[in-house]
Amino acid sequence: YWLNIVAARKESVKDIVTKHWAEYGRNYYSRHDYEEVDSDAANTLVATLREKLATLPGTSYGNLKVAAADDFAYHDPVDQSVSKNQGIRILFEGGSRIVLRLSGTGTAGATLRLYVERYEPDAARHGIETQEALADLIAVADTIAGIKAHTGRSAPSVIT
Repeated sequence: YWLNIVAARKESVKDIVTKHWAEYGRNYYSRHDYEEVDSDAANTLVATLREKLATLPGTSYGNLKVAAADDFAYHDPVDQSVSKNQGIRILFEGGSRIVLRLSGTGTAGATLRLYVERYEPDAARHGIETQEALADLIAVADTIAGIKAHTGRSAPSVIT
């Protein structure tokens, strides 16, 4: 698909993407995996966070204000089934969000996954490195969920 766009426009991918961001804004996204976390510690983190959900909306963390927080459930429109506990979502005014969920795909212990996303409309901020652009959200995720306190980890195992 990209090759067709590049051929038709006769521009580099970088130029095409930069123009797209200038018109529509940029979404920064990252996933932080904390692998092989003690299962009891991971479950305590999630349970403690679930208990806080109702109190988070309206709370400010620096320039970030929580708009909503919930434990996401997927409602299948075809068979009407509901899959509960798909991730704890914390949504901020302006559209940024963090999602925490446990995954059982590791070989030992639990894997805690932190998803972080920010929409950036300001073209002057479109060239910022992803982790830098998301740094305040990552710090707020730790403040709210107590990732370091519960896991004993100062950094994730994998960042994508």
